[in-house]
Amino acid sequence: MVNLHGQYLRLKAEIDAAIAEVLASSAFINGPQVARFAQNLAAYLHSAPASHSASVSHSVPAPASHSAPASPPHIPHVIPCANGTDALQIAFMSLGLQSGDEVIVPAFTYVSPAEAMALLGLTPVVVDVSPQNFNLLPEALDRAYSPKTKAVAPVHLFGQCADMEPVMEWAKSRGVFVVEDVAQALGARYIKGQYQGQKAGAIGDIGCTSFFPTKTLGCFGDGGAIITKDAALAERIQMITQHGQQTKYLHQVLGCNSRLDTLQAAILDVKLNYIEEHAAARQKAAQYYTNELQDITGIICPVQEPYATHLYHQYTLRVLNGRRDALQRHLAASGIATKVFYPFPLHKQPALSSVVRLGWMDSGSAGAMEQLCSEVLSLPMHTELTLEVQQIITRQIRSFFQVN
Repeated sequence: MVNLHGQYLRLKAEIDAAIAEVLASSAFINGPQVARFAQNLAAYLHSAPASHSASVSHSVPAPASHSAPASPPHIPHVIPCANGTDALQIAFMSLGLQSGDEVIVPAFTYVSPAEAMALLGLTPVVVDVSPQNFNLLPEALDRAYSPKTKAVAPVHLFGQCADMEPVMEWAKSRGVFVVEDVAQALGARYIKGQYQGQKAGAIGDIGCTSFFPTKTLGCFGDGGAIITKDAALAERIQMITQHGQQTKYLHQVLGCNSRLDTLQAAILDVKLNYIEEHAAARQKAAQYYTNELQDITGIICPVQEPYATHLYHQYTLRVLNGRRDALQRHLAASGIATKVFYPFPLHKQPALSSVVRLGWMDSGSAGAMEQLCSEVLSLPMHTELTLEVQQIITRQIRSFFQVN
């Protein structure tokens, strides 16, 4: 599915030098590379200002009296942390959400957003997704809303930005926060309307990302970051990641211990220079898959929506007519790896079934999302994917469907 070693070999000289610098200094916790990477990632996420504010105006919890360092206009603050799940939990903590408050989240995604909510006593309200792009349906938000709704958490799934303009307009009209999960789409860009040119994760009130090794920007272990354009909110988030303290041993709020270690920051700072190159490699591989497979009756290739770029963190087919598992077995017999992301919706996860609220009027409204769980199949997708390997993969898929 991935070739992390091949990517490392291409960048070996730079990565080894960055690691050696950290080892020589022995500043393994909060070394200068952490701040440098955060600054460079913030600069990368920076976009020209849109015609309207990109974030909803809310009353956020009051931060400590000490002001955070000023940031240039429209450049987001990036606060590194230990992993993407921590990023989500810290984001919800920073907004002052209370036990019983509701957060709307797509039902078709990884468990992390809903898990973070449940651990804080929040109620995940699951909504259906588009069968075309796998992302949250903006039109589902009104059906899911209640007086307890305090936030919506769109997930930019498989590398494609969710349709943020209607989500942001809805959030503004309802006075709720927007917390983006950009773990699979860091670098994706919105390309229409008032948010044209802005990058996923820097559109809502807070963005959360993971640097898990297979992500569009991945380290050699665990890592994550929280993104916000609100200086006061950034200050509060920073405190939460450090046990709620700004001054050592003086704890302003309840927090946690969630840090990106210096070695991982140094590696990420090198790889950040190649994020656009790596995105182009994935997009080229995705285009080959689509060209070779789009004529096959019985599968649906991923769709590039007109409102955003697609980074193809995963290249995910829909295999129709109940043939997904048979195709997966056929490919496995030829030594071709595939994955099912995701076989179960959030509300059917045993750990969550008793805490989620269904955000649709009746059980029939969830049909598209539940159907996806039985159809999706992700093919190998990474920056080192060669034409020869893709030819083998597509040939085997065509043979399964008996298409020449």
